[in-house]
Amino acid sequence: MNLLTIFSKFPDQEACIEYLERVRWADDAHCPHCGSDSVARKEDAGRVGRWNCHACNSSFNVLSGTIFEKTRIPLQKWFLAIGLIVNAKKSLSSFQLARDLDMNQKSAWYMQQRIRAAMLTKEGELLQGIIEADETYVGGKPRKGNRRDDDTPGPRGRATKKVPVVGAIERGGRVVARVADDLTGKGLLRFLRSVADPNGSILMTDELSAYNEAGKVFRRSVINHRRAYAEGQTHTNSIEGFWSLLKRAWYGSHHHYSKSYMPLFVGEACWKYNQRRSADPFAEFMKDCFA
Repeated sequence: MNLLTIFSKFPDQEACIEYLERVRWADDAHCPHCGSDSVARKEDAGRVGRWNCHACNSSFNVLSGTIFEKTRIPLQKWFLAIGLIVNAKKSLSSFQLARDLDMNQKSAWYMQQRIRAAMLTKEGELLQGIIEADETYVGGKPRKGNRRDDDTPGPRGRATKKVPVVGAIERGGRVVARVADDLTGKGLLRFLRSVADPNGSILMTDELSAYNEAGKVFRRSVINHRRAYAEGQTHTNSIEGFWSLLKRAWYGSHHHYSKSYMPLFVGEACWKYNQRRSADPFAEFMKDCFA
């Protein structure tokens, strides 16, 4: 859903709340506090979309328990922010969002982090089939394109202070990536067990010896990058392509974010990749908010 469509479909707070009620409840409104369906609309001209629960005597609205709860920012701006973020392939800085929505940068940053947190909540079923696994390091400045004349190239990988990220991708399907705190063999195997099904799957990795531990559980095929980037179906090009999107967001839009917030940015990149074939990622995001 593009910005023009969002403007036309959701011109005011009432239209936004009506849409969220359809997504969350359809025709079956219930209390988010006790789960009772013994509810009725509250007649309050100053507060749109309020409901009363006759079971627990609480008052609520469709925003309760969501990223929009208790917000003072108009829902139309939330909807526009979601539309901008889900359609920005290389992400969006809080300064750019603030300019686009005519608001201050701190409010834009707050909205972005809540939206990214909603993107983190669901990883789905275990990956299956041909699964590519790899790790990367996020941070610092881009390497120069030509270092052939440089006798002292900068450190790479584990020799740097960059933040390690590990990921696995189902070839032609979903990706799962996380900030890594353990890139030993046991740490990588623990990650792969949590996101991938070893039964009937084939694990594609590079020649990093730490993946030998995973080879005891998964059928494993290894591509030696010193010799070739692909040998038939044996390659890690899919996960490498995902890493390039993650890093383009860092270099092109954000330039820096702390390790404590990096899971949110990695989660955003995963969500967008997994929705790459969706005809309406805006609607998918709204459904995920209430999943």
